[in-house]
Amino acid sequence: MNPASVRRDDLPAAERLRITEIFYSIQGEADSVGWPTVFVRLTGCPLRCQYCDTAYAFHGGEWRSFDAILKDVAQYRPEFVTVTGGEPLAQPNCLGLLTRLCDAGYRVSIETSGALPIADMDARVVRVMDLKTPGSGESARNLYANLAVLRAQDQVKFVICDRADYEWSRRKLEKFRLSERCQVLFSPSYTQLEVRTLAEWMLADRLPVRLQVQLHKYIWGDVPGR
Repeated sequence: MNPASVRRDDLPAAERLRITEIFYSIQGEADSVGWPTVFVRLTGCPLRCQYCDTAYAFHGGEWRSFDAILKDVAQYRPEFVTVTGGEPLAQPNCLGLLTRLCDAGYRVSIETSGALPIADMDARVVRVMDLKTPGSGESARNLYANLAVLRAQDQVKFVICDRADYEWSRRKLEKFRLSERCQVLFSPSYTQLEVRTLAEWMLADRLPVRLQVQLHKYIWGDVPGR
């Protein structure tokens, strides 16, 4: 039986997730940028960021068992696996999948909006967490309690749309002493802010942050599933 066609009621309640896609690509962001990676994109997101490039993952998808997901991942024989969305933590069973992936020996990361708690996931998972800037339209959704549980292996990402976003991000960096907790990433919103402009602001202020671009978009353009 094709696992993608299994009805929701046929799967164990604790071991199923609605999946938009599973694909193999080059990691375009965060500390593992450039590495061939399998992406497991979960369906659904409670946020509506104005620059979102994965709105196709808000709805639809197919119910998949953990076993079926692990089987799909294994065919690529990857070292790195990233669970993303949408917002993957919007599906509580995501935590179980993360543990299963770690148990299988993969180097596992999650890309999360920062609007939902991150404390309870497997300690082996690298957490790449956004702090939503005002330019996203969703800064009110930031769950600042998440900052207290960040570790050195984790990363906080700011997607910056304009100078106002940059100044907001700089204040958060200083207020929460984020660079002392983990790696901090400043990323220009694709098509909204020039990379060179952001780089010059960072250098002028001597910020202890890492400039990040979405490498996959420079390779393939703004193409879903890449």
